[in-house]
Amino acid sequence: MSREILEKIDYLVGSADIIESMPDLPLKVPFADDVKKYLSDVSKVLMKDSRSKQHSDVITFAFWIRKASIAQLEDRYAFEDKNFHLGRGIAFHIAPSNVPVNFAYSLVSGLLTGNANIVRVPSKDFPQVEIIADAIRVTLERYKEMKPYIALIRYEHNKDVNDELSLIADTRIIWGGDRTIEEVRKSSLPPRSTEITFADRYSIALIDSDAYMEIEDKMGVAFDFYNDTYFSDQNACTSPRVVIWTGDKKEEAKEIFWNKLYEVVKEKYLFQDIQGVNKLTSALLSASMESEPSSSVDDSMNKYGAHVEEHDDNLMIRVSVKKIDSTLMNYMDNCGFFFEYDCRNIMELKVLCNDKKCQTIGMLGNAKMLEPLVRSGIKGVDRVVSIGHTMDFDFLWDGYQLIQALTRVVCFNLAGE
Repeated sequence: MSREILEKIDYLVGSADIIESMPDLPLKVPFADDVKKYLSDVSKVLMKDSRSKQHSDVITFAFWIRKASIAQLEDRYAFEDKNFHLGRGIAFHIAPSNVPVNFAYSLVSGLLTGNANIVRVPSKDFPQVEIIADAIRVTLERYKEMKPYIALIRYEHNKDVNDELSLIADTRIIWGGDRTIEEVRKSSLPPRSTEITFADRYSIALIDSDAYMEIEDKMGVAFDFYNDTYFSDQNACTSPRVVIWTGDKKEEAKEIFWNKLYEVVKEKYLFQDIQGVNKLTSALLSASMESEPSSSVDDSMNKYGAHVEEHDDNLMIRVSVKKIDSTLMNYMDNCGFFFEYDCRNIMELKVLCNDKKCQTIGMLGNAKMLEPLVRSGIKGVDRVVSIGHTMDFDFLWDGYQLIQALTRVVCFNLAGE
């Protein structure tokens, strides 16, 4: 291992010495007692930190690692066979650059499955990263035995560093999307090592207008949808890009839903000029999608019959379309840019949900309506969750069972037993 390369890294938690020692560490069992106690205390530190209160995603993470939450995870995912389960060894995590707290969930997944963890945090200076890294580091002073299992690092794109860390990795977890996966895969893994990749994905919302109209707390729905979308500027793969309406009260429900959401956005959203410029450009492009084909307008854009809904400003851009398919996502944007579609038969969504890039359906209504669609054999959609919970992390993610993917099984199969 090259010390010179390791010293090119900025260490938020851990050191070059820690990384050099990781190949000799003993593996832990999943949900080891010392790991659970350590994470519970990290949660307490975060809850007491006054900075955390300014960031709901930090508070959500702190709740996720508290003692009761980890106990629930263990009840759901603990192995019940007669085999012995251990971590795979060293887990090298590459967190996405645009979701501040993802690195922490990835780290916890590695710790609870018994691994030593090297986590590359976002290069952008998010305050959430600093808050969580501080809590992890402070708590380690009371858990000396955990120190060798955690390194939080930051470095600019550097193949030499990727090479060095990949060569000692027993598993590599890449969260950064297609381009990051392509770049990191230029660095070889050892033959026995495994890899988990989280590619570029998109998500949709499905709202039954009849069910929506029966809800008394419609402002609560608006806050939930805001958290799914505007909170991350729709940068998260779980953030809905298309709102699908079903039921008989679509027009009435739309008017109330979008007006309520707009009230929340005006109150909570920090709008930047560049976001307005980007959304305006996308809106103009969408407007061209409804025009007649010409030499300057791509035929593939005209097929959607797109219409940009009128609004006082561009805090929210709604583009209604008469047709949906996976190529519609070529025109998606962030920061409150939504396509909208009226659905008459749930099977109309197959052209969208059969795309492997389609990840999550955030739903308001009876999920049973989706059964014919799922049973049709769609290749996309890994999660169906309630609106307001699309960003909730779980060990079952993107179709991966992380508890299994990050552990190794020692099979006990003795004759007569």
